[in-house]
Amino acid sequence: MQIINTLGRRKTSVARLYMKPGSGIITVNKRTFEDYFKSDVLQTIVNQPLVLVDEFGKYDLKVNLDGGGTTGQAEALRLAISRALCEINAEFRPALKKEGYLTRDPRMVERKKPGRRKARRKFQFSKR
Repeated sequence: MQIINTLGRRKTSVARLYMKPGSGIITVNKRTFEDYFKSDVLQTIVNQPLVLVDEFGKYDLKVNLDGGGTTGQAEALRLAISRALCEINAEFRPALKKEGYLTRDPRMVERKKPGRRKARRKFQFSKR
């Protein structure tokens, strides 16, 4: 099997994933997985698709993450891993789709409008 290349996005984060058969080593931006995602919650989010289809520890992942914060990056990586697993075996698709791991979350930060304090918040009104 050759290297599988997939892309995942969430908010302003982009995850480019290169997956190949191996011993389960995950490298994120040339750092170890545990060093990059220090929180157990974020590590769990990233590993969810692999655990769901019982493929944890069977592939080496090389990841380039760019933009956004840590949560957005972890969820972008989860989408990229899910897409790669679907390319490996089409039978994984229904289980991953049922859990919502193949859905690109479209929610983004709304832009600030002119004449407002934030995107929707108005300036305080003073009658006098």
